Amino acid sequence: MKKLFLLIFGFYVLFGYTQDNSDAELLLNKVSENIKNYENIYINYAYTLKNIEEDINQTNNGSFVTENDKWRFEMLGVTRIFDGDKLYSISPDDEEVTISSQDPEDETTITPNKMLYFYEDGYYFEMDESKYIGNTQFRKKIQYVKLVPKDSEAEIKYILLGIDTEFNQIYEVIETGKNETVTTISIVDFEFNLPLDKNLFVFDEEKFKDFYMNILD
Repeated sequence: MKKLFLLIFGFYVLFGYTQDNSDAELLLNKVSENIKNYENIYINYAYTLKNIEEDINQTNNGSFVTENDKWRFEMLGVTRIFDGDKLYSISPDDEEVTISSQDPEDETTITPNKMLYFYEDGYYFEMDESKYIGNTQFRKKIQYVKLVPKDSEAEIKYILLGIDTEFNQIYEVIETGKNETVTTISIVDFEFNLPLDKNLFVFDEEKFKDFYMNILD
């Protein structure tokens, strides 16, 4: 009888975990489908870095816009533009532009647009907690999915991906490192399918003719 009880208990635990994993996968797939169907995406976000032991607690705002394989990223006064062929990093403080080649298919390359669907490969995932934000008149459910790297040597301990379940959009990404550094990206504005300026992803060298051009390759 005891062995039978343990067998039944084990079955329910396994079934519960499998169902939880399946629900998480279904939710992530909905988010991916949404993102990949947009013609373009524009995001304003807050980037927070915390480490209690190192007494670090800082927040900066940034934005990026992406269309197809092109993107533009801005934070801390630095602008990075990828035009589909070259990456331009513009630093007004240093009066310098760094120009390099970048292969969008290179899996080791972290780009802003890949941040929107990084979770598709290399992680185990399961449903985590959920919360409601807003007031009684306007409430939004945020469901968190916990992502644990498959690579045991990864510097990341786990990531909590917060998803707006009404629109199936990413609301927040909370990354906890093995050194206990917590990095949070909170999306403030998420817009898509906008009429974009045709020069948004074009580097105008004439505007930076007084800058030092650091050509890496």
